[in-house]
Amino acid sequence: MKKRGLFFSILNIVFLSGLPMLLALKSPDPKLKVKWEQLFNGKDLKDWTVKIRKHQLNENFGNTFRVVDHKIQVNYDQYEKFDEQFGHLFYKKPFSYYLIGVEYRFTGNQVKDGPGWAYRNSGVMIHGQDPKTMGLDQDFPVSIEVQLLGGNGKDKRPTANVCTPGTQYVLDNSVVKSHCLDSKSATFHGDQWVRVEALVLGDSLVVHYVNGEEVLRYQRPQLDPVGGAEEGALLKSGTISLQSESHPVEFRKVEIVNLEKYAHDPKQLAAVIQQLTAEKRIPKQ
Repeated sequence: MKKRGLFFSILNIVFLSGLPMLLALKSPDPKLKVKWEQLFNGKDLKDWTVKIRKHQLNENFGNTFRVVDHKIQVNYDQYEKFDEQFGHLFYKKPFSYYLIGVEYRFTGNQVKDGPGWAYRNSGVMIHGQDPKTMGLDQDFPVSIEVQLLGGNGKDKRPTANVCTPGTQYVLDNSVVKSHCLDSKSATFHGDQWVRVEALVLGDSLVVHYVNGEEVLRYQRPQLDPVGGAEEGALLKSGTISLQSESHPVEFRKVEIVNLEKYAHDPKQLAAVIQQLTAEKRIPKQ
């Protein structure tokens, strides 16, 4: 069997059979360690690029993205109205195999004329396009969105959903073409901190976690198809960005474990993932 075929066969066994198989495959190497890299330094946005609809690259209209008290704030206090000026804050380099974690909370009130669906709504965009290639009037980067939602105080409203601007994916052996799909997470009302993580394994698998619990998984992230095809080009890597959709939100942590060096060693990859997912990371309030 070719190496690539063996790799994906083991991945399928591991992630479809669950933890027992993963434990059986894990490396016995006691020196295996993983390290979180902080994408946000807590001081400034020097490693990030702003793209807001109707504005040029790096024009931070209304000081939308800012650092206050060691947190990235997405704020609209300098807007007269939202006017569909959706924005994204892009990290400086792309990733392919990784576990990303963010701690966020929604605050305050939605800006005037923000769309109803964007109430307490933000997102982490993964496998995204380069912001330099976005059009002036483009609202969202082509990407897979790990959608972040907050509750309205009474209704069920899960977070860590998946949405697909210009993309699609496979779930239960079927291509999903609908724009958004809810996770099975709890609803988080008020201004509480929530931790969302996404395990991204190139073009094979994406798993969403909320406060240490798996809430959604899907396979084969891909571009929208062309020419009548059922499936599009697979997304192997891409940018990571934080979203501005008209409701104030704060991010106090944006961190990543880069798994690229394990991408062609399925046993080591399984062992590292087991180590990472064995810890239930719940944010302090």
